[in-house]
Amino acid sequence: MSTSASTLAFVESPVQLLNVLEWAHARAAAAGRPLDGVPSQRGRRAAGPGAEPGPSPADTPAPVPVRIVVLPPTDPMSRGQLRRMAELARDEGCEVQWQEARGSRLAPLKALAALARDVRAARTVVVGDPFSRYVQLLLTLVRAEELVVVDDGTATMEFVAQTARGERLVRWHRVGGGTLPGRVRELAYAPVSSAARRRFAPDRGAGAGKARRVEVFTSMPVVPHGGMTLRTNEFAWTRARFGPPRLTKGTDLVGTSLVETGIVDPDRYLDAVRSLTLEHGATRYFAHRRESPEKLRALSRETGLEIVRPDLPLELIARRGPVGRTILSFPSTVVHTLPYALTGTGVTVAVCDVDPAWLTGSASPRARSFLAGVTDTARDVHRLPAQVAPTAG
Repeated sequence: MSTSASTLAFVESPVQLLNVLEWAHARAAAAGRPLDGVPSQRGRRAAGPGAEPGPSPADTPAPVPVRIVVLPPTDPMSRGQLRRMAELARDEGCEVQWQEARGSRLAPLKALAALARDVRAARTVVVGDPFSRYVQLLLTLVRAEELVVVDDGTATMEFVAQTARGERLVRWHRVGGGTLPGRVRELAYAPVSSAARRRFAPDRGAGAGKARRVEVFTSMPVVPHGGMTLRTNEFAWTRARFGPPRLTKGTDLVGTSLVETGIVDPDRYLDAVRSLTLEHGATRYFAHRRESPEKLRALSRETGLEIVRPDLPLELIARRGPVGRTILSFPSTVVHTLPYALTGTGVTVAVCDVDPAWLTGSASPRARSFLAGVTDTARDVHRLPAQVAPTAG
């Protein structure tokens, strides 16, 4: 194993890979001379001749060496963004390994066999999705002195809350029950899930060798517990490498996969996007990588919005610019991350509430309170009421 593999990261999405780079940058800054704190968005200045410049790359510390293992999903948009992020990671001096772990019944086992030795040898292991079954399976092999969880969006909020309560790790939008085969698989997998949950509890190592430290690196408003440490992701690497952006006169709207995950009714979502477009003069719609082509075609046809399918996470796209002076979003990760990435640029981030009437009958009981919590805890954003849509029929 190479020297860099003493720190081993597993990512399954573009934003997870971005946040590994942010973590490596923040760790290097803490070990050397840290960057200045992120200024508040209040009183921020617009981009232009008087705009606040981003930190010079020459003035920022090099990220700590890390080997990143990409476990790509099957959808083309995610894979494309992951390949672009992998290029950026290599530019930062990271070793990147592309490891297929999906697509066939044997793929996970082959990937596990290929990675087992390095997983056991790593001193620090960084994971991006603690809810991933494959990541949980890898964690059963971990002997590292330190385990780090980087953001995988708002799921980090649920991860910290569930581990604090000692609950099994279940995604907030997942509905319980299911078919008999599904319940049997859940029962068979329960020992792996339980072992992974124990890995996320710091171990002071009394009489059992060195202690295991657990760190959460996040932009989300969470409270660490049980010896877990918290490091705030202020998107310092993004601000050092990109921007500040050129601002357009228009308003940009950020898409969400709440329809694709079965949380929000498609027609209600279309009505809400139409209302926001008319009220705020939105001209562009930044699609989520999981949004279906059919849905995006309908949005474009009904609203006249220009559909943009980003090739990188939105934090990087917005920081590079051009970007609207106002960015509208439904409750999602970006209402917490964009205020950090765009601090000092003059961009206003606004979040639109999700009306409970938009939720589908199959939405999980947790969905309503979770989405409200995402909005309520967002800092330095403007709050917009849920859009009033006409009643169907």
